[in-house]
Amino acid sequence: MQTPPPETADILVIGGGIAGASVAAELAASARVILLERESQTGYHTTGRSAAVFAPCYGPTPIRQLTVASEPFFREPPEGFTSNPLFSPRPVLMIARDDQRAALDRLTEDVASQTEVERFDGEALAACQPLLRPGYASAGMMDRQGQDIDVHALHSGYLRMLRARGGRVVTNAEVAGLAHDGTDWRVETRGGDFRAPLVINASGAWADVIGAMAGAGEIGLVPKRRTAMTIADHPTVRTAGLPITIDVDEEFYLKPDAGRLLISPADATPSEPCDAQPDEMDIAIGADRIMTAFDLTIRRIESSWAGLRSFVADKAPVAGFSDRVPGFFWLAGQGGYGIQSAPALAAFAANSVLGLPPSERLLATGFDPASLSPERLRSAA
Repeated sequence: MQTPPPETADILVIGGGIAGASVAAELAASARVILLERESQTGYHTTGRSAAVFAPCYGPTPIRQLTVASEPFFREPPEGFTSNPLFSPRPVLMIARDDQRAALDRLTEDVASQTEVERFDGEALAACQPLLRPGYASAGMMDRQGQDIDVHALHSGYLRMLRARGGRVVTNAEVAGLAHDGTDWRVETRGGDFRAPLVINASGAWADVIGAMAGAGEIGLVPKRRTAMTIADHPTVRTAGLPITIDVDEEFYLKPDAGRLLISPADATPSEPCDAQPDEMDIAIGADRIMTAFDLTIRRIESSWAGLRSFVADKAPVAGFSDRVPGFFWLAGQGGYGIQSAPALAAFAANSVLGLPPSERLLATGFDPASLSPERLRSAA
C-alpha cells in the first residue's frame, strides 16, 4: 500500500496546550497552520491543571510585563472568542513572616511600577485574610487587580479562532521523527506525516526532547512537578471573596474555589516529561504548611492532582528562532505563568515569526525582547 504524501502547511505548531493554541491562532490570520498534539485531547497536561490566576505581581520581570500587556485581551477578547467572561475578581495577597519581610519589601518595590499594590500588617492583614493563624504572618502585599481566569474558555477560544481562520488541529499526533530536508521540515507522527518550512516548538515539558530531535539542541528546560489539592471550606468563615494567599517565598498557596479551598505546597520537584501524578509526601507537606499558616484542620484531602511547570535557568520564557537549524522557533519555559501571560506572549511570538516588532502595548511595560531570546541562555552559560 502506497504511503500518502505528507500534509503541507506554512507553519506546524507542536503542542496543543495554551502556548501552542494561542500562537497557532494568532498566526492563522496570515498563514496556513496545523497544530499537532500528542494526546487525544489538547491541553491535557499543564494547561488543564492550572490554578488559573491572573496575578500581575507574580513571577519574574518579563512574566509580569507580559501579564500586564495581556490584561486588555482578557477583559475584552475578540468578538466570538468566548461567550463567558475570561475574568472574575480574585485579589492576590502575598504574605510574609517576620523573617521574610525583606523579601516582601523587594517584591513590593519591584512591582510598584507595573501594578498598584497595598501593604498591610497587624489587624489590617487579619481583616484581609481572616483564615491566617494569629502571629503567623507579620506583613502582606495586596494586588487587587488579580483575577480568576476561565482557562477552559481561554483555551477553547484560541482553538475556535484557529479553526475559524482555516487552521487545523490534529490529535494523537506524537512526533516520532523531525528532520529538515534543506527546504522544509518533515514531521512524522502517529497521526500522519506533515511538511512545512517552519516549525514552532510549543511542546511544554517535552520542548527539549523536540529540540534535540530537530538538531536545535536544548535550552536547559527542567520540568518541575507541582501538586494541588482541594479540601473542605472553613466551617464558619465566608471564603468566596477572599484573596488567593501566597507565601512570598512560594512555599504554599491557598485559594477559594467553588465552595472548596484549593491548596498547594508550591512544590517544584524536577521530573522527566510525563503525565505527572501527585506524590503522597508532597500532599502531606502541603497539608502541614497550610495548617501551620491558616486556622484550618485538614481531616481529608478531597481531590489531588499534579502538573509540570517547565523552567529554564532564569525562569523567563524562551521565544525565538534557533540559530542552529533553519525555521525552528522555540516557545517554551513558561513555568507556572503560561495562562496569565498567554495573550501577550502569543502575539509577541507570532510577530517574531512574521518578522514584525513587538506591540506598543508590550513595549510600554519596559519589555526587552532580548529577555526571551534563546541566545541569552548561551550568553548566561
